[in-house]
Amino acid sequence: MPNQLFIDTPLINEAASHFRTLRDFIRFAVTQMTQAKVSFGQGTDNAFDEAAYLTLHTLNLPIDQLDPFLDAVLLPVERLMVLNVLAKRVNERLPAAYITGEAWLQGYRFTVDKNVIIPRSPIAELLVSQLDTWVDEPHDIKHVLDVCTGSGCLAILAALVLPNAQVDATDISEEALSIAKANVNDYNLSARVHLHQGSLLEPLPAKHLYNMIICNPPYVNDASMQALPPEFMHEPSLALAGGVDGMRLVSDLLNQCAKKLTSDGILFLEIGHERAHFDAAFKHLSPTWIDTLGTQDQIMMLTAAQLQS
Repeated sequence: MPNQLFIDTPLINEAASHFRTLRDFIRFAVTQMTQAKVSFGQGTDNAFDEAAYLTLHTLNLPIDQLDPFLDAVLLPVERLMVLNVLAKRVNERLPAAYITGEAWLQGYRFTVDKNVIIPRSPIAELLVSQLDTWVDEPHDIKHVLDVCTGSGCLAILAALVLPNAQVDATDISEEALSIAKANVNDYNLSARVHLHQGSLLEPLPAKHLYNMIICNPPYVNDASMQALPPEFMHEPSLALAGGVDGMRLVSDLLNQCAKKLTSDGILFLEIGHERAHFDAAFKHLSPTWIDTLGTQDQIMMLTAAQLQS
């Protein structure tokens, strides 16, 4: 079969006529995504995992139980459902999360749409798996702030792992906060996670201080924005673009955090692949860099003393 860079109607009809089992459709999906050179990194990092997720979700099957269903025979209508979802992924280069309306992070499900970036911040791993390493007494943390919250995923994870904390979360986008509100309600956390609309820390009460601030701000530099794969261009640029060097908002963020942390407070800040730009812009700072399973030099920790100096 010649290289097929998009899935057209004749190919969908042929696949629907010849394929029978879930295994057939996952194999076909992997082939089509590989040939079309679709990009990953918005929830999965390879064609097989994404094909399995999309097919299982489309058929309302448990997304963590592939093996029992691999040889299940699909009804004609189910075949077309799976193929139409695959066509969206390949032809329109839509991220899987925007097709299914959900994203998974550290085992937790979050509602998403095109008004929020797809949850994937490595800060989530820090919160769920590493927090004891960096915080002496997590249960003593009473006030947490999540800046640029988007879908609210990090604010929710912070509330789940810090049961004694009240969590504030800010975002400039009203549309993003509507998604965050839905997620907060899904986890029954409306009494502990409080959403505020505005830029960075500006919408917060002036005298309120935090033991811990987390932030995944827009940090992608202009050159990298221009080179983003089509999948990432579906995400809101407001949540990605960080200016010429990616540091457009970071200086304001650091200044504002210095005034909002308790004397022993800490900031966890994600900057993606922009460490060189951060080091050049903030030579006076010496943050602690925190690695996760999939990242290096993307998350830093800064103390209140460092920021206030």
